[in-house]
Amino acid sequence: MAKALVTWGGWEGHEPDKVAALLAGWLRDAGKAVEVTDSLACFDDAEALKSYDLIVPVWTMAAITEAQALNACAAVASGTGIAGCHGGMCDAFRDSVDWQFMTGAQWVAHPGNDGVRYQVRMVSDDPLVAGVPDFEVETEQYYLHVDPAVRIHAVCDFPVVDGPHAVNGPVAMPVVFTKGYGAGRVYYNALGHQKNVIDHGPAAELLQRGLIWAARKA
Repeated sequence: MAKALVTWGGWEGHEPDKVAALLAGWLRDAGKAVEVTDSLACFDDAEALKSYDLIVPVWTMAAITEAQALNACAAVASGTGIAGCHGGMCDAFRDSVDWQFMTGAQWVAHPGNDGVRYQVRMVSDDPLVAGVPDFEVETEQYYLHVDPAVRIHAVCDFPVVDGPHAVNGPVAMPVVFTKGYGAGRVYYNALGHQKNVIDHGPAAELLQRGLIWAARKA
């Protein structure tokens, strides 16, 4: 049976415990054996990490040691998948460039903060988004610094809220993207400020597909 590791913690405003439980439940429903932990000690053993088929980090900010980050990178490079959402993956461990290089993006701003209404648009023909309609959300809109090597599947448009960024004109910002890292698959979805943003509708469908896609393939 495929094994997944869900690890959560960091800033409590993102409801990491609730988001972790949601994602773990989806993985169990998909037939995965899931281990859930609220500690980063799970990244201490490099060889143990490689035994998982999928790592799901739910850690906004917080701090990871260099050894822990490199162990996670080595596991993904060896074929373990990694998938996550919002700040739980791409605003985790701001001091770790190794983590950012692996995951493919870093949050830098959310103009308007929470409660911004915007549309998420599908922009690829990949099975990850096939049949999922464009949809509207009211939540944080993430402005990311993004790895140019990623494959983008869904975007949102900036600016929606005025600010110093607006002078640059329209920007299509990735919301859902994938990339490779060695033999591993990386999936990211920028939605998920809180559990109720991603526990229903197209947002939930996108995340569920992403988790399954990223897991190691036999």
